[in-house]
Formats: sequence, structure tokens, C-alpha cells
Amino acid sequence: MINDAAVADPAYRSFVSYIDKSRDFYAAHGYEHPYRWTTNDQSPFTSLQKPVAESRIGLITTALPLDLPDDVDLETLPIESTFALPLDPPPDRLFTQTRDWDKEATHTNDLDSFFPIHRLQELVEIGRIGSISPRFYGIPTEYSQRRTIESDAPQLLSLMRDDGVDIAMLVPL
Repeated sequence: MINDAAVADPAYRSFVSYIDKSRDFYAAHGYEHPYRWTTNDQSPFTSLQKPVAESRIGLITTALPLDLPDDVDLETLPIESTFALPLDPPPDRLFTQTRDWDKEATHTNDLDSFFPIHRLQELVEIGRIGSISPRFYGIPTEYSQRRTIESDAPQLLSLMRDDGVDIAMLVPL
């Protein structure tokens, strides 16, 4: 049943209760301020400098590698850190069980459903995109705006610049 007061108050959304539930959750746990949803007054996006057919795509995921290459030192790859791993060969699977998604309604057995590397390879073959970065990138799902802005995003940008990436394709899980 929809609460009439919630419908009349624009601070509440009757069709999506996640925002209200998050605010109530933080209040119930004694936080003085409700959760602050991220906003951007100015878009951080820019126009492409060249056509997509001449651009290099970098694929970013929030999933984790299952099998790391032998030359990757686990000590230098904390699970919750930004990373870059070779795409040759593409991973057969990625670890997704610790990520939040509706595990009753769907699954992640089909890699291309959430990490479209094979579709991107097909697009390179037919000339729709220029190339794919030699590595794919992972970014943690820690929900900290400060960490994202001050640490994760700059690290990811640096990795992608090192690989000559023109277009970032984020496919979060």
C-alpha cells in the first residue's frame, strides 16, 4: 500500500523505496546525516577526439579475477583495489559471488552477459571499433565517494592512459 504522505512529499519516492530505505537505515543506526547521494553539477565527460572506429576501448568491471596469470603477485593485488590484467587470453570466468546482484533472478555463468569482451572483439574484426586495450581493468565496489575521487579513479585513469585507451566502457555488476 502506498503511503499518501509519501506521494505528496517529493523527498519520498513511492515507485522506488531504495532511497527511502537507505535514509531510514542510516538514521536507525544513529548517523546524524542521511546518506548523501553523489551528484555532478558538471558532467565529467568529454567529446571523443576521433571516431569510435579509430578508438581504443578499455573494459572496466567490478567483478574479480578467478584465475590470475602466474606472473601476477597476489601481494600486489589486494582484492579491493584497482587493478589491470592482461586480456590475452580473455578470462573464461570472473568471480562475482561477493558482488550484489539478484542471484535468484539471474546468474553470471555467461561471461558476455556482464563482461562483453567477445562482442568487443567481434566489433574490432568488423571495423566498428579501432581496438581493445591489451588489459582489462577492475575497480572496487567500496562505496566511498572520497576514495573513488581521490584514489580509485586517478589510478584507473593512469592505467588506461598507459594503455592508450580513448573510451572507457564501465560494466559494473
